[in-house]
Amino acid sequence: MGDFWVFGYGSLIWRPGFAHVETRRARLHGYRRSLCVYSFVHRGTRERPGLVLGLDRGGSCIGLAFRVPGDLRNEVITYLRERELVTNIYIERMLSIRLDKGDTGGADKAGGETDGGETVSAVAYVVDRAHEQYAGALDAADAASVVRGAVGQSGKNEDYVLSTLEHLEALGIRDHWLEEVVKRIGS
Repeated sequence: MGDFWVFGYGSLIWRPGFAHVETRRARLHGYRRSLCVYSFVHRGTRERPGLVLGLDRGGSCIGLAFRVPGDLRNEVITYLRERELVTNIYIERMLSIRLDKGDTGGADKAGGETDGGETVSAVAYVVDRAHEQYAGALDAADAASVVRGAVGQSGKNEDYVLSTLEHLEALGIRDHWLEEVVKRIGS
C-alpha cells in the first residue's frame, strides 16, 4: 500500500510519536478543535476530570497533516489506536483534508488559512458524542474551570492546554476560543 496521511489537531501537532516523511498544514472541514472530552486518565481522574481536545462536528479546523510511508502503515495505525482509543471516546475515520501548498513554518496572509493545495484522505480521530466522556460545547469560562487544577497520569491539564496553544501560535494557527480558555485559566 502507498503512503497515507494522519491529521493532527492537538497533541499530535507537538508530539506525533510516529515516523513520517512530510508535515503540511491542512484544513479539515466539518469539524472543529474543541476541549470537549473529559479526561479520566491522562489529564484528570474520574473524581476530578480534566479536558482534552476532540474534533467535534461543525466549522473547520486547521492542523497538521503527517505523511507516513506505506510500509509503516500497520505500525503507525497500531500506535495511534493505542494512543487515541484508550477509552473509545474517539472514532477513527478517513476524512478529506485540504493540504497547504507551503510548509508549516510561520503565519501566512490569512492568519493560518490553508492556501489551496491538494485534497487527500487522512486518518483522523473524531469525538463520539454518545460516549460518557463527551463534555459537549462548553463556553470558555466553563472549560477553563474544568481544566484549572486537573491532573492525570500525563501531568497538569493546564500544561496540555498551554502547550497546544503555544504550538498552534508557533505555526501561525489562530484558535480564538482556545486563546480565551487560556486567558480564563490564568484569571
